[in-house]
Amino acid sequence: MIEKKRRGKVERATRETDIRVSIDLDGGGRADVATGVPFLDHMLTLFAVHGFFDLDIRAKGDTEIDDHHTVEDTGICLGQAIKAALGDCRGIRRYGFSSLPMDETLVRTTLDISGRPYLNYAVRLPEARVGSFDTSLGQEFLRAFSLHAGITLHVEMIAGENTHHILEAVFKSLGRALDQATSIDPRLEGVPSSKGSL
Repeated sequence: MIEKKRRGKVERATRETDIRVSIDLDGGGRADVATGVPFLDHMLTLFAVHGFFDLDIRAKGDTEIDDHHTVEDTGICLGQAIKAALGDCRGIRRYGFSSLPMDETLVRTTLDISGRPYLNYAVRLPEARVGSFDTSLGQEFLRAFSLHAGITLHVEMIAGENTHHILEAVFKSLGRALDQATSIDPRLEGVPSSKGSL
């Protein structure tokens, strides 16, 4: 049985953003998120709660220009923190899946903690904005996240009409799928690969 603290912490400062992220993969779903982008805070809180991760994020960015740098860089840092928390990936289930409904919306998220980052984002958003949030940034966040976490990630919208519901289902299903993939399988001694490494 793998028994260790699976926590990751990342700090990243550029001319555009200053971000601190810490995550405990074996938490209880406690989220303390302040990015300066309220809709992103809401989505990341849902991700943590439904994935049972303890997540702390503090971000400051050039939101006076727009939210792009803050959203993308937060995705980078969250991906790096998860990768650090996983370490050598010993004992993890590796694959995760969640088909998540929210009212008229159904989103399917499937992922592989493979070390081979890839994003397939088959989501059609009816509206370009939810409040002040540019909805195209959801894809930018996930691209940065999957790249820096080393995750193959497929996100597919099966049904949906309300843009807020769709994005909410995306982040909830991501949390649930990642919780499944990062969970420990007591039958595994090493890494879940016939090659012996990921």
